Amino acid sequence: MTEVITKAVEGSNVIVPAMHDGELRILDTDLAARLGFDRPRDIRKLIKRYEAELCRMGRCATVARRPETGGHTVIEHYLNEEQALFITAKSETAAATKITIEIVTQFAAFKRGEVVAQAVPTSFREALLLAADQQEKIEAQERELAIITPKAAAHDYLAELPGDLGVRDAGRELKVGQQWVTDYIDGHGWSCVEGGKRKPAHYGLKHGYCRFVRKTYPHPHTGEEIVREDFRLTGKGIARLAEIIATMKVQNEAKTGLRNLAEKVGKPPFAKKPEPVS
Repeated sequence: MTEVITKAVEGSNVIVPAMHDGELRILDTDLAARLGFDRPRDIRKLIKRYEAELCRMGRCATVARRPETGGHTVIEHYLNEEQALFITAKSETAAATKITIEIVTQFAAFKRGEVVAQAVPTSFREALLLAADQQEKIEAQERELAIITPKAAAHDYLAELPGDLGVRDAGRELKVGQQWVTDYIDGHGWSCVEGGKRKPAHYGLKHGYCRFVRKTYPHPHTGEEIVREDFRLTGKGIARLAEIIATMKVQNEAKTGLRNLAEKVGKPPFAKKPEPVS
């Protein structure tokens, strides 16, 4: 169970209290390792010697555990702050003063909420529940990443883009080409073509994805001022297209990964089962 408590700060070798039966405690062998015991389990002899004094400082929490390698069942002790400080003082090791300060500092950090203590599973069932909870959190993070990644990629697309763009310029800047853009916006109700002229459709106008931009220019022969309406994709519409493109890219990469995996194991992707011979 040492790994549950100390591996979270592997490399720093700092004591990390963990929740045990609703109370912050330290595993005896973790404390012994920090105190410099050659054989960490020897600290249990010290705990046994001062058991009466420790019980006056709070409940003496223990867990009987059979080593994975076999052998006799051992009794692990989970010490609260006062008990850990008492045993540290009685250890009379060279590191005792330093570890006393460390215990006080770590417990204070947990009490202030600066660090969240992990629960220590005391049974196989609790370990399974903890693992399931952690897996659920991982899957939630992956789902969040699946949403965030396309949006982040969309921001990369838009970093250098101007405001409104025509269809041709949008296709070039989004690196998908004019035809892809026109096929998408026409097929999804952003725009329509009437009399050979592209116009914003209801859906595109409603969501602010496209609009008409009025421009004036002089007639080349008469000099008369002429008003022309040009179809433009707005910054919001371009951002939405960029996000859609990025999402499709992520999905395509995932499908490619599945196909590559299938090839590695010697099976064609999405292969049908052979039909029974009649």
